[in-house]
Amino acid sequence: MGLREDRERYREVGEQRREDLAEFIQYGDLGGSGPESVRVPIKIVDLPSFEYDQRDRGGVGQGDGDTPDVGAPVGEPQPQPGEDGEDGEPGGEGGEHEYYEMDPEEFAAELDEQLGLDLEPKGKQVIEEVEGEFTDVTRTGPDSTLDFERMFKTGLKRKLATDFDREYVREALRVEGMGPAAVFEWARGKHLPVSRGWLDETYAGLDTAERSRWPSIEAMEREVEETDTATRIRREGIDHVPFRREDERYRYPEIIEERERNVVVVNVRDVSGSMRERKRELVERTFTPLDWYLQGKYDNAEFVYVAHDAEAWRVEREEFFGIRSGGGTKISSAYELVAEILDAEYPWSEWNRYVFAAGDSENSSNDTAERVIPLMETIDANLHAYVETQPSGNAINATHAEEVERHFQDAGDVAVAYVSGPEDVVDAIDRILRTEDEDD
Repeated sequence: MGLREDRERYREVGEQRREDLAEFIQYGDLGGSGPESVRVPIKIVDLPSFEYDQRDRGGVGQGDGDTPDVGAPVGEPQPQPGEDGEDGEPGGEGGEHEYYEMDPEEFAAELDEQLGLDLEPKGKQVIEEVEGEFTDVTRTGPDSTLDFERMFKTGLKRKLATDFDREYVREALRVEGMGPAAVFEWARGKHLPVSRGWLDETYAGLDTAERSRWPSIEAMEREVEETDTATRIRREGIDHVPFRREDERYRYPEIIEERERNVVVVNVRDVSGSMRERKRELVERTFTPLDWYLQGKYDNAEFVYVAHDAEAWRVEREEFFGIRSGGGTKISSAYELVAEILDAEYPWSEWNRYVFAAGDSENSSNDTAERVIPLMETIDANLHAYVETQPSGNAINATHAEEVERHFQDAGDVAVAYVSGPEDVVDAIDRILRTEDEDD
């Protein structure tokens, strides 16, 4: 095995030993990942290197000076241009070999497996109608789509339902004193589907001498055995199948609507003075995996970020988690802005909508009951969620989460989670996603 192959083998071993997903969400460096690539640190094994062997004393090409100390590295594999570094320079810590990279779709699948979820994304807007299998039928259509097999089966069922042993019934017409009327009544008693017209026509074709071959119907039945339909078909085959116009059916394809699975995720964060650094970090640690997860689940995902203190404004993701103001708190201002954005840009008929809010549950007096809850009830969404971040436990006036949870306790589309530290993050994500999964 060459040095390059040996190095790749070590890389594969490292990927198998990457950080557990839950551990990464709770304690890992989420900032190293981007919207299209989640970089999970690897518990890397040491890459191979050359070292001076104390048993090797002299020999061809050994040299006299600058002899390395025992165990000192004398060289390590140098990456080629385009590998760990640029222009042949070795990559530093944080190089590619120290991370396992997954796209949001893989992240969502692994999180589903770890949490035991299977969220099925919903399709909204119809983007295409395509023809599927020829599973439906109609009474009219072009000859090329005539369902002959179906028509044949219908005709065959009719033949079997109206078939009878003609020779057997013809012998009944040869009983002395039995005419078509008497034989018709006899046949009906034996559940033979013979028509009166056939009896009249067949009787008329018999010679006078033939009409008295049997002295009684009982004598005929003792001597002549009826042959059932299945036996006759095996012996004689089927000479014809009766078709009718109404048997015709024409195949046409099932029309399948292809729906684009669009999602908009609105992240709302309290940036008031009480939201200190530890609380902000817990919001980021909870919201970022949720963003990755939903991006991995849906075909097209867009994200909106709203910050608020006593007022609300729209921000970019880069500033969302770090921004902080010194103002008070009025959570309803954020939901008012969210309603405006969703109505203007992301209609409910075309978009799946998730509204995730977070803060320390502190809110201005009566704002939760009088404004926030009514707004949440009017904003159509797959899921509303509120995440309370209180590292030191509940503050006396931090009641927003409890009020929301109490009001929506029987609702299937509202989740409330409490995060006091990193160890609570995965449970909070599970609580939020499981609410959506159970609602499905």
